[in-house]
Amino acid sequence: MGETLKGKKALITGSSRGIGKETALKFAAEGADILIHYRREDEAAEQTAEAVRQLGRQALLFKADLGSPEEIDAMFDYVQSEWGQLDILIANAAATAFKTILEIKRHHLEKTYQVVVNSTLQAVQRAVPLMESRAGRVITVSSMGSDFTLPRYANLGSAKAALESLTRYFATELGPKGITANCISPGVVETDSLTFYAGDRFKAFKNGVISKTPLGRLTQPDDVANLSLFLASDASAFLTGQVIRLDGGLTINNHYPPEIEF
Repeated sequence: MGETLKGKKALITGSSRGIGKETALKFAAEGADILIHYRREDEAAEQTAEAVRQLGRQALLFKADLGSPEEIDAMFDYVQSEWGQLDILIANAAATAFKTILEIKRHHLEKTYQVVVNSTLQAVQRAVPLMESRAGRVITVSSMGSDFTLPRYANLGSAKAALESLTRYFATELGPKGITANCISPGVVETDSLTFYAGDRFKAFKNGVISKTPLGRLTQPDDVANLSLFLASDASAFLTGQVIRLDGGLTINNHYPPEIEF
């Protein structure tokens, strides 16, 4: 248990499982109270909240579809009523349909951009009044698909590229208010989402990625949580507008060799 974030209030989207959950627990262990946002997995969200409480911190739960601007507003109304302040906003949630370019339909693109891009802009607009006097932190989570092409990833990859650009604009315009904004771009993170994406080629895909990663493993949710902790802390006070790759060196190599295509 530490005190890096003692007294801080953090809202983490998509924090009932995966990267978001690990980040919530990491932040709670360092003294932060957490609003756990989720869309549908009530049991997983409750388990995460209980784990936060076991660490001695407050856990708020809010179920919201980031595809709904009204539900996003309701979530921030809840933050306003419960806390009246916010120190850290992490835009971690994503949703997409893995399709080739010729398979993508308008509704696929609209949903992905709403959850990844539009909802983040709305969340930041709502968060800023709660952060202005508190040296707030905005942290977004991208992926290597924003820079490198991956199979069936154009929908999400292009949205993540937009998110990275938006983060730089956050940094520029919110800096005078004392708010920093940075983006984490992880490599291949070992989560349930990766298993779904890779399907029955998961084992071959995983082994291929590891073979091209200098540090010899996949990115873990805890790796992302550790970097988020740094970006949320006072140690990163002069760091803003950056997209930070966290991939064990994967993308300094030929990141996508033929033997791991699927």
